[in-house]
Amino acid sequence: MNRLRELLGNDFPVLFDGAMGTLMQERGLKDGGSGELWNVELPDAVRGIHDDYAKAGAQFITTNTFGGTEPRLAMHGLGDRVVELNQAAATLAREVARRHGAFVAGGLGPTGELMSPMGTLDEAAAAALFEQQLEGLLAGGIDVIIVETISDITEAKAAITAAETVAPSLPWLVTMSFDTNLHTMMGISPEEAVRRLSDTSADAVGANCGRGLGEMEAIMAKMVQARSDEGRTDDVLLISQSNAGLPHLVGDRFVYDASADDVVAHALRLRELGVEIIGACCGSTPEYVAAIKSGLAHN
Repeated sequence: MNRLRELLGNDFPVLFDGAMGTLMQERGLKDGGSGELWNVELPDAVRGIHDDYAKAGAQFITTNTFGGTEPRLAMHGLGDRVVELNQAAATLAREVARRHGAFVAGGLGPTGELMSPMGTLDEAAAAALFEQQLEGLLAGGIDVIIVETISDITEAKAAITAAETVAPSLPWLVTMSFDTNLHTMMGISPEEAVRRLSDTSADAVGANCGRGLGEMEAIMAKMVQARSDEGRTDDVLLISQSNAGLPHLVGDRFVYDASADDVVAHALRLRELGVEIIGACCGSTPEYVAAIKSGLAHN
């Protein structure tokens, strides 16, 4: 039985939140700074972002832990604070989610290290890094695990191994980033991602980030077809979290070119395709999530 279906029932699509990093930049995070450090130094700011998304109608609040593995935190001199910063992030998200009746998704981003044979990080070492991050997230009280913006299947499987080891009862989702001619940077197609990940204990697979709404719809159409071809429609849910269009440099900041109306139309097309979980990624805001919520409810 799919653990997400057990958690949510069959009232789909359900709504994830949107961007954290780009919104933090809008609210004061300096280029090159550690967003995860805000979990302890500026907790009210992180709480405020979570609260804005929950008020907008997000049913899942994602922890502020995209760069929460040891290698990524070490870039900021924070490599010895993995458990602390992840636990703080989960605690903040849980406080907000519980007030709004939402769920907490513990976010695992890529380690930032290349996997072997192209790099030096092997699957066992990567799994250990994700286990360390999950130690903090579990202590903070997450409800599900989301592995996001992954390019390498081996890295995805390392995160899966970690989840199965330390949190076997929790549902988990994985999204890959298909930003290179409808493939990931490591050459994985949407169809291959569905085939290979649906053979694991995944409750949901899908895509996030990417190169805009149109490409995301093409990717998700391929995933829907691949899931059907594999006969896994009842076993694995699909999740889509697109950027709010493409970024353009305006002055000293990047502005994403999709309007809230564009994002709503995109969400309606995803629903028509059969995507069960819809969220947003870079450039999105709570206002966009509120628009999606309203659009799905009234169309």
